[in-house]
Amino acid sequence: MKNKTLLIVIGLVILLAGPAACNYNGFVNKEEEVKNAWSFVQSAYQRRADLIPNLVNTVKGAANFEQETLIKVIAQRAEALNKSAKIDPENLTDENIQKFQAAQAEIGSGIGRLLAVVESYPTLTATKGFQDLQLQLEETENRIKAERDKFNEAVKQYNISVRRFPGNIFAGLFGFRQKPAFQAEAGSDKAPEVKF
Repeated sequence: MKNKTLLIVIGLVILLAGPAACNYNGFVNKEEEVKNAWSFVQSAYQRRADLIPNLVNTVKGAANFEQETLIKVIAQRAEALNKSAKIDPENLTDENIQKFQAAQAEIGSGIGRLLAVVESYPTLTATKGFQDLQLQLEETENRIKAERDKFNEAVKQYNISVRRFPGNIFAGLFGFRQKPAFQAEAGSDKAPEVKF
């Protein structure tokens, strides 16, 4: 009788331990995918930050009269890098992602003003070096969007696994919580106005 009870208890433990281990490992895999996707987001933003000085130096050579705009872009880049250069994937909170986005929006705004100024002076866009850098900047912005989309997809898959039954039970037991995704910036639903 005691052996039978012991076998039943062992059987129940095995039945519960298997799904718990599978769920735990699944959560770990998905969490690592989120961290990996976040590193690609930061890499894309870093590429943009590294590209700006080259763009600025090229434009500087032909646009001494626009020093103020160029200096602002450099200052915004430095400030954004200081504010949000690295966010540890372990600290992906809504607040940290919003700070990161705000800092990156400042750089994007400066780049937009710089490109508007450059487009109003045809002699600047005629240089091959500037055209190449402008294409690289556009490509970089597309990469940033692609990496943000991949990050949001990884967060979505992770959050689904954390919220679905019975995974939500194991997620709670093991301390896995939902992660925030990138959100559209305030006012991004309106097209920017370009004035010359």
